[in-house]
Amino acid sequence: MDWDSVAAGDVIEALREVEWSTSPRSLAEFFSRFAFPRSFSKWMSRLKCNLYYYRTNYFILLIFVLGLALITRPLAIIGTALTALSLAFLNDSFAATFNEKAIRTIRQFSPHLAAKMRPPHMPVIRGRSASRKTVYVCGQPRLVFVLLGLTASFVLWFTSCGLLWVLYALATALLLIMLHASLRTPNLKARLNTFREEFRAVWRNYSEL
Repeated sequence: MDWDSVAAGDVIEALREVEWSTSPRSLAEFFSRFAFPRSFSKWMSRLKCNLYYYRTNYFILLIFVLGLALITRPLAIIGTALTALSLAFLNDSFAATFNEKAIRTIRQFSPHLAAKMRPPHMPVIRGRSASRKTVYVCGQPRLVFVLLGLTASFVLWFTSCGLLWVLYALATALLLIMLHASLRTPNLKARLNTFREEFRAVWRNYSEL
């Protein structure tokens, strides 16, 4: 994949659609080779490649830094967990998996309620859903759960007086992620992975025709 021609919006879209259960890369690979990029275009290409390839490691790093900064504030830690869950709902695979497991669990106690929580029927035009991008969680658009989770997180942070610490921790985590993504030299495994993900995306679009 030519990362020079990939826009930032395409990277965000790929992160939204990629499988959420990808295992993190090993520490030996994560801290393997570092070098300064030779040009601005090389830096941008490396940044987008590493953000996509090490996405799970960066997510874990973000949560770890937030938890470490708020270890003496239990309410703020709960707020951090809600934030992580809200951000995870932005991923299609995670939202769909969570929705299925939640409905399956609720069906054991109330089949009628579980039936109501099924997503609405989508019209199909030429073999493709008209609202393919709409993802539902427990019968509601996932954006509802994202906004509720982020709002509850903000209230918990504000109540525990940990909002300033959260901002410091977020800035620190984002700085560490940017430094690693900028200096980590993409290896052959990362390039092969991006080619494999590109093939899967093409095959998925072909199968929906």
